[in-house]
Amino acid sequence: MSKFVDERIYTLQAGKVPVFLKLYEEEGMEVQVRILGKMVGYYFTDIGPLNQIVHMWGYDSLDDRFVRRKLLQAAPEWQSYAAKMRPLVTHVENKILVPAPFFQVK
Repeated sequence: MSKFVDERIYTLQAGKVPVFLKLYEEEGMEVQVRILGKMVGYYFTDIGPLNQIVHMWGYDSLDDRFVRRKLLQAAPEWQSYAAKMRPLVTHVENKILVPAPFFQVK
Protein backbone atom coordinates (compact mmCIF):
# COMPACT_ATOMS: atom_id res chain seq x y z
CA MET A 1 0.00 0.00 0.00
CA SER A 2 1.38 3.41 -0.99
CA LYS A 3 1.52 6.26 1.50
CA PHE A 4 1.19 8.99 -1.13
CA VAL A 5 0.89 9.65 -4.85
CA ASP A 6 3.22 11.67 -7.07
CA GLU A 7 1.06 13.38 -9.72
CA ARG A 8 2.86 14.65 -12.83
CA ILE A 9 1.19 16.78 -15.49
CA TYR A 10 2.96 17.35 -18.80
CA THR A 11 1.58 20.03 -21.10
CA LEU A 12 2.53 19.20 -24.67
CA GLN A 13 2.79 21.12 -27.90
CA ALA A 14 -0.63 21.31 -29.58
CA GLY A 15 -1.57 18.07 -31.30
CA LYS A 16 1.34 16.02 -29.90
CA VAL A 17 -0.61 13.78 -27.48
CA PRO A 18 -0.78 10.83 -29.92
CA VAL A 19 2.95 11.15 -30.70
CA PHE A 20 3.80 11.32 -26.97
CA LEU A 21 1.62 8.31 -26.08
CA LYS A 22 3.05 6.17 -28.88
CA LEU A 23 6.63 7.05 -27.91
CA TYR A 24 5.89 6.35 -24.24
CA GLU A 25 4.25 3.00 -24.95
CA GLU A 26 7.08 1.88 -27.24
CA GLU A 27 10.12 3.25 -25.37
CA GLY A 28 9.32 4.70 -21.93
CA MET A 29 6.65 2.66 -20.22
CA GLU A 30 8.52 -0.60 -19.60
CA VAL A 31 11.50 1.00 -17.89
CA GLN A 32 9.37 3.44 -15.90
CA VAL A 33 7.00 0.75 -14.61
CA ARG A 34 9.91 -1.59 -13.86
CA ILE A 35 11.77 1.01 -11.79
CA LEU A 36 9.00 3.14 -10.26
CA GLY A 37 6.69 0.17 -9.72
CA LYS A 38 3.31 1.50 -8.66
CA MET A 39 1.56 3.22 -11.56
CA VAL A 40 -1.69 4.57 -10.13
CA GLY A 41 -2.95 6.02 -13.42
CA TYR A 42 -1.92 7.35 -16.83
CA TYR A 43 -4.30 9.69 -18.67
CA PHE A 44 -4.60 12.43 -21.26
CA THR A 45 -7.03 15.32 -21.10
CA ASP A 46 -10.10 15.47 -23.34
CA ILE A 47 -12.05 18.35 -21.71
CA GLY A 48 -10.56 21.35 -19.93
CA PRO A 49 -6.90 22.18 -20.46
CA LEU A 50 -5.98 20.20 -23.57
CA ASN A 51 -2.71 18.61 -24.70
CA GLN A 52 -1.94 17.32 -21.22
CA ILE A 53 -0.66 13.97 -19.99
CA VAL A 54 -1.43 13.17 -16.35
CA HIS A 55 0.28 10.25 -14.65
CA MET A 56 0.43 9.18 -11.04
CA TRP A 57 2.80 6.94 -9.11
CA GLY A 58 2.42 5.51 -5.61
CA TYR A 59 5.29 5.52 -3.13
CA ASP A 60 5.80 4.28 0.40
CA SER A 61 7.91 7.28 1.46
CA LEU A 62 9.71 10.31 0.09
CA ASP A 63 12.93 8.31 0.40
CA ASP A 64 11.38 5.53 -1.71
CA ARG A 65 10.44 8.12 -4.35
CA PHE A 66 13.90 9.69 -4.30
CA VAL A 67 15.70 6.36 -4.74
CA ARG A 68 13.40 5.12 -7.50
CA ARG A 69 13.47 8.40 -9.45
CA LYS A 70 17.28 8.51 -9.19
CA LEU A 71 17.47 4.97 -10.59
CA LEU A 72 15.08 5.90 -13.39
CA GLN A 73 17.08 8.99 -14.37
CA ALA A 74 20.27 6.88 -14.49
CA ALA A 75 18.81 4.13 -16.71
CA PRO A 76 20.23 4.36 -20.27
CA GLU A 77 16.92 3.35 -21.85
CA TRP A 78 15.13 6.12 -19.93
CA GLN A 79 17.74 8.67 -20.97
CA SER A 80 17.24 7.67 -24.61
CA TYR A 81 13.46 7.95 -24.29
CA ALA A 82 13.63 11.26 -22.41
CA ALA A 83 15.79 12.85 -25.11
CA LYS A 84 12.99 12.14 -27.61
CA MET A 85 10.14 13.03 -25.26
CA ARG A 86 11.37 16.35 -23.83
CA PRO A 87 10.99 18.38 -27.06
CA LEU A 88 7.26 17.54 -27.06
CA VAL A 89 6.75 19.01 -23.56
CA THR A 90 6.20 22.73 -22.93
CA HIS A 91 5.48 22.63 -19.17
CA VAL A 92 5.75 20.16 -16.29
CA GLU A 93 3.78 20.31 -13.05
CA ASN A 94 4.42 17.96 -10.14
CA LYS A 95 2.34 17.43 -6.97
CA ILE A 96 2.63 15.13 -4.00
CA LEU A 97 -0.89 13.96 -3.07
CA VAL A 98 -1.53 12.67 0.44
CA PRO A 99 -4.58 10.41 0.83
CA ALA A 100 -7.41 11.44 3.13
CA PRO A 101 -7.51 9.42 6.37
CA PHE A 102 -10.40 7.23 5.11
CA PHE A 103 -8.84 6.41 1.71
CA GLN A 104 -6.27 3.69 1.07
CA VAL A 105 -4.12 4.03 -2.06
CA LYS A 106 -3.86 0.70 -3.86
